Amino acid sequence: MEVSEINAAKFQEMIRVAAHRLAKNAEFVNSLNVFPVPDGDTGTNMNLTFATGAKAVLEADDQHVGQLAKKLGKGLLMGARGNSGVISSQLFRGFAKSVEAKETLNAQDLADAFAGGVETAYKAVMKPVEGTILTVAREGAKAGLKAAQQSTDTVVVMSAVVKAAKRALAKTPDLLPVLKEVGVVDSGGQGLCFIYEGFREGLAGEASDDDFVPDEAEMNEMVNATHHQGAQTKLNPDDIVYGYCTEMMVELGVGDGPKKPFDYEPFRNYLNELGDSTLVVADDEVVKVHVHTEHPGTIFKYGQQFGALAKIKVDNMRLQHESIIEREDAIAAEQKPQPLAESGVVAIAAGAGLGELFESLGVAYVLNGGQTMNPSTNDILEAIKAAHAKKVLVLPNNSNIFMAAQEAAKASDVDVAIVKTKTINQGLTAMLGYNPEASLDDNQNMMTGELANVVSGSVTRAIRDTTIDGLAIHTDDWMGIIDGAIKITNVDRVQATVDMIKAMLDEDSEIITLIVGADGTTAEAEQIQTAVEALDDDLEVEIHQGDQPVYPYLVSVE
Repeated sequence: MEVSEINAAKFQEMIRVAAHRLAKNAEFVNSLNVFPVPDGDTGTNMNLTFATGAKAVLEADDQHVGQLAKKLGKGLLMGARGNSGVISSQLFRGFAKSVEAKETLNAQDLADAFAGGVETAYKAVMKPVEGTILTVAREGAKAGLKAAQQSTDTVVVMSAVVKAAKRALAKTPDLLPVLKEVGVVDSGGQGLCFIYEGFREGLAGEASDDDFVPDEAEMNEMVNATHHQGAQTKLNPDDIVYGYCTEMMVELGVGDGPKKPFDYEPFRNYLNELGDSTLVVADDEVVKVHVHTEHPGTIFKYGQQFGALAKIKVDNMRLQHESIIEREDAIAAEQKPQPLAESGVVAIAAGAGLGELFESLGVAYVLNGGQTMNPSTNDILEAIKAAHAKKVLVLPNNSNIFMAAQEAAKASDVDVAIVKTKTINQGLTAMLGYNPEASLDDNQNMMTGELANVVSGSVTRAIRDTTIDGLAIHTDDWMGIIDGAIKITNVDRVQATVDMIKAMLDEDSEIITLIVGADGTTAEAEQIQTAVEALDDDLEVEIHQGDQPVYPYLVSVE
């Protein structure tokens, strides 16, 4: 099928199919995470990023491709999560800039747009690394320009882009030794290839008729969102028909006794009869449910017919509603507009205990996020506003959030500086250098200077067999990660933590801070404390409850 011109409808179809293809393959992209830790989220980040841009395009009624591309770029930027998401947003920001005056696109326009995207993305990355999504994008764009010199068919150009991008992806292990060592291609580059393949399929009319629908990661966001709270102050409690916000996750086919075969449509239809606001997401192994109902027990009992209940949650929305009304009334009666503080700090962290730790050190606003759930540019921008200050410092506490934080800083109406904290431990230590009376630059410098005083460690479980830097790692081993490098493995979690701390110590070490995660225990933490303090009488171990996911123990040595 030859397509000499891309009009608005064809462009929307390209975006729809690309979003659908990426969503279907997000978990595969996640699996390409280099380190064998359970937080590989490149696929999730790219999927959520692209879905935000796709939504803006598919909801628009513009008949001008340049305007649609502009909406795509803006949507991607505000929804960008993680470094891969931000780089993707920059690729399509440059793409949009190239075609902003074009009502339709010909083959040369399309090739030029990909080249413009590469130029913008390379400029946005301070130290571009080859063997990544940038390499894949560059080689794809180069092939597109060459194809446009020989053909006026946009499908030919897009096919050349896809072929060259996939060829470049296959070579990424030759450019990044760590990829070759682990035996994977670059995850961000793979995600981009899925987008490009979707473009080609949508352009050539080869795609399936499947609608683009949110994937499980997006469903999680919807489930956890306050969608049923936003308008509660406008409601009468008597108007709430279904009062229990009910969630469950069913592991299909698991558990005692025979289980019914899962069929999506009857399953969802049954739940629809018991309530409203129903969301059902399923794959071959798990089904996730969110529904507002009067009979949570009936929902759970129904789910058990298909498998084991891995997670359940019930919130009484009538009680929530009453609390919200009381809180809103109190705010309306007592709160007066407050002037902006001179300065404030935003910290990004997951876990109620970590939030309390940061607030106790003077952080104005803690944004929930981090490993496995990188906040978007827009999330960080909203957190900056919530800090309610003239000057705001942001602690990303994760290197995969740096770029999104920088984009949020550019978009903010107040002065913002990023303190490049790579770990929670660094973020907590950085707060020791914070002075509310100091200038933004001075605070950034002082807080950054504190980072040299801390060594960061984290313990988590390996999710696959691999070898990194000569260290053999086996599935379910406990790994000790020191300043980003896996240094310790052990089948015993306590011993892995103790061994990691030993490796972190030097002759100047005095204080060890042990932060217990959601999967850690106080009893184990006390075992670790006893073992470490026995190493040296001068060592002092402090234990704090962090409630963080993924990492049962976070450790800092100062």
